[in-house]
Amino acid sequence: MAQKLWEKNVQVDQEVDTFTVGKDREMDLYLAKYDVLGSMAHITMLESIGLLTKEELTILLAELKNIYAVADCGRFVIEEGVEDVHSQVELMLTRSLGDTGKKIHSGRSRNDQVLLDLKLFTRAQIQEIVELVSALFEVLISQSNRYKDVLLPGYTHLQIAMPSSFGLWFGAYAESLTDDLQMMQAAYKVCNRNPLGSAAGYGSSFPLRRQMTTDLLGFDSLDYNVVYAQMGRGKMERTVAFAMAGIAATLSKLAFDACMFNSQNFGFIKLPDQFTTGSSIMPHKKNPDVFELTRAKCNKLQGLPQQITLISNNLPSGYFRDLQIIKEVFLPSFDELKDCLRMVTHMMREVKVNEQILDDDKYALLFSVEEVNRLVLEGMPFRDAYKQVGLNIEAGKFVPVKKVHHTHEGSIGNLCNDQISALMQNIMDGFAFNRVNEAEQQLLS
Repeated sequence: MAQKLWEKNVQVDQEVDTFTVGKDREMDLYLAKYDVLGSMAHITMLESIGLLTKEELTILLAELKNIYAVADCGRFVIEEGVEDVHSQVELMLTRSLGDTGKKIHSGRSRNDQVLLDLKLFTRAQIQEIVELVSALFEVLISQSNRYKDVLLPGYTHLQIAMPSSFGLWFGAYAESLTDDLQMMQAAYKVCNRNPLGSAAGYGSSFPLRRQMTTDLLGFDSLDYNVVYAQMGRGKMERTVAFAMAGIAATLSKLAFDACMFNSQNFGFIKLPDQFTTGSSIMPHKKNPDVFELTRAKCNKLQGLPQQITLISNNLPSGYFRDLQIIKEVFLPSFDELKDCLRMVTHMMREVKVNEQILDDDKYALLFSVEEVNRLVLEGMPFRDAYKQVGLNIEAGKFVPVKKVHHTHEGSIGNLCNDQISALMQNIMDGFAFNRVNEAEQQLLS
């Protein structure tokens, strides 16, 4: 069995070892290439303060690049008996380079190392999510513009209320995503700060150059106070989870609408056949399983911030092993959200819209408010107009005019999609992903 980084003469009990390591080795595979990237920045800084020679730095960087390539293509393995990703990387270096491989840990702890890995991993995942949200946004805006003149019922209390439109429906979810990305941008800014150099949470007696590693890794700034840097473990994950939950909430609501609108009792939309499934005994069935699973997965994701809160909310300052468990709920959640975003984007691109919904007389009363407003525009007081139309409805004399003329900002006739698109572009620009990507590529080149 490989010795752990912290072991001296006494080996830990096997049952205790299994319990304490838990799923960490499995979870650490998510972090492998980011652990290597962080080590590259760290040793570059160590050379600048005289803890490594230029020759040692050169051979260490070359070998770390090889390990990064292995991790990047999914072939990185944490061997049996090796505790975590940090131990595995150091073991691989030591095998290749001997004692030189043992020098990379000077000036850091596994506490700030895993914090760094989590932040590097999370900001990369945020970038992927933001790009997927942007793709869904573009589909929704395109469909909103395409079907801007097609009316459908609007509901309050699930009772028919007033005319809406597919332009409004698609566009509403597009604009919802802009607010979701505002939240995600705030979370990204919390994530994109450098904890490296905080060590176990109380700094180091080595003359570390923390701003140097900050620049090398493309962070916006340091987590300056070393105690606060460690307090950020759990807080960063919770903050990002809240932003993910916002996106998940938008997708879940859209999924519910789509399931309902696709049912025969509504018949507003038709989902692509390839996104539906059949019944084992009813040959006519085309079930919206993809949207139903999206709804369930996204509802589960909305519980993620609470899970993280309950793990971390009663811990004092300093590091505690409790924080390890956050990985198990946090790291896999990104793939689940990305899968949902891809599915919803495909479905919204291919969905078919019923353009004759309001020809059905059961929707005639949708236009009662239009009639009230028409009478008001002709000079009748609103309360009198409301009463007259109401009495006509009760007497069965109401004859709807199935046209709408809404011109104010954000209404059926003035969707403001150009303004919504400009808002989204402004938010996307605010992430400044290029700066991070360029820093990482420079480190790897």
